[in-house]
Amino acid sequence: MENTRFMQGMEQLKAIDGKGGENVISSLENIAPDLGKFIVEFAFGDIYTRQGLTTAERELITLSSLLTTGGCEPQLEVHINGALNVGITHERIIEIFLQCIPYTGFPKVLNAVFVAKKVFMERELM
Repeated sequence: MENTRFMQGMEQLKAIDGKGGENVISSLENIAPDLGKFIVEFAFGDIYTRQGLTTAERELITLSSLLTTGGCEPQLEVHINGALNVGITHERIIEIFLQCIPYTGFPKVLNAVFVAKKVFMERELM
């Protein structure tokens, strides 16, 4: 069962976050390999494979959650790429961030927009 969770999770991680997600898991191998395993098995193997929401909807929620939490800019960068990978446009990502202003404030939205700008420039979307 555990191996199946990990394999399903890695499949989801690769499909959504691509190389960025794999790099996060690889970066944990020498310091906290169990953390990488938990991320793959729980977040991507258990949560992302559930019925009820599309992968794109899950990424929209993830972007909003990371922005709202604040201080998650590296993870936000990975998931902005993930959102683009699953078909969410860069314009829609910015609109999602703007929607958060009344609830989280300008500083967190500014941080997210600047992360998005970096990703969009790397992907030649602007």
